[in-house]
Amino acid sequence: MFSNKKRSKILIVDDMPENLTLLQSLLENFYQVFAASNGVIALKIAKNQIPDLILLDIMMPEMDGYEVCRRLKADDSTKEIPIIFITAKSEIKSEIKGFEVGCVDYITKPISPSVLARVRAHMALKLENELLKENMRLREDMERISRHDLKSPLTAIISSSKLFDKSNLTEKQKKQINRINNAGYIMLNMINHSLDLYKMETGIYHYTPVPVDIISILDDIVSAFDKELKLKEIRHEILLNNNVIIQGDQFEVPGEYFLFYSLLSNLIKNAIESSPQNEKIHIRLSNNNHIRIAIHNQGAIHESIRENFFEKYVTFGKKYGTGLGTYSSKLITETMGGEISMISSEESGTTIAITFINMV
Repeated sequence: MFSNKKRSKILIVDDMPENLTLLQSLLENFYQVFAASNGVIALKIAKNQIPDLILLDIMMPEMDGYEVCRRLKADDSTKEIPIIFITAKSEIKSEIKGFEVGCVDYITKPISPSVLARVRAHMALKLENELLKENMRLREDMERISRHDLKSPLTAIISSSKLFDKSNLTEKQKKQINRINNAGYIMLNMINHSLDLYKMETGIYHYTPVPVDIISILDDIVSAFDKELKLKEIRHEILLNNNVIIQGDQFEVPGEYFLFYSLLSNLIKNAIESSPQNEKIHIRLSNNNHIRIAIHNQGAIHESIRENFFEKYVTFGKKYGTGLGTYSSKLITETMGGEISMISSEESGTTIAITFINMV
């Protein structure tokens, strides 16, 4: 005999004592059973015990099963509990209503021993779902731990690249050292970025905006993609309020440096990949009525993904694409209080715009 502590919990709710007795006799040898004769008592037991499954009679005085189900589903602590309605044969037409309020199955009266098989099936399904969720949590935890552990050796690489005495190096060697240093910072930023995305998704990211010069960030990003731009013979142009930027121009926006770097780096990378050969990428900055950053390339986004372009795991035609790039762009933009949009057609190409309404 198993101890009650190891057994799954079943709550049975019925205003007829004979039904409670019958159900309890069928289930008590296999589960820890709680019984309630009305909805009020049922809600209290569900809140205190958090059962694994509830068998709930529909027709009860004062508070019927539908209302009990609604209240359970409205409470964060009980909303995940599977509920099976108990109904008389004359109430079969009410099944649709039951599924609408959140039940997972029906058991019809008169109650028979077959109820045990039905309960076992739902308990097995619940256990399987819990195992899947736990496996997902473990995988996400391991990924976060791995990313965190990668930061230490990467920081050592960045620090080492700064220790070289560059006075005796050739220009080519200096350039290589700088590339190592810059690549290290980019990788470190990617690791930090992935950890930050998890915090944004779970609502625990602490956003601390300061004035950030977007032009300076764009210069760094374009330099990092110099090889890719040359390979496709793509030119770029940065416009500030419709004028080509000149030395000393600034475009300050409240935000965080690494968030803007990750956001714009991802969008510019996508623009380079999507752009046809020997075309131009336009980056337009404006702060007239509101702050707007728009990136345009002449390539078109495939029609099949335009409607859900910013959703998670959406990608098309990328052999190694994760489908997280545009999703993370949306997440970062919204974290900083902005909105992101996309317009794409075969004739006009693609423009992705980031807009901040209340910052000017």
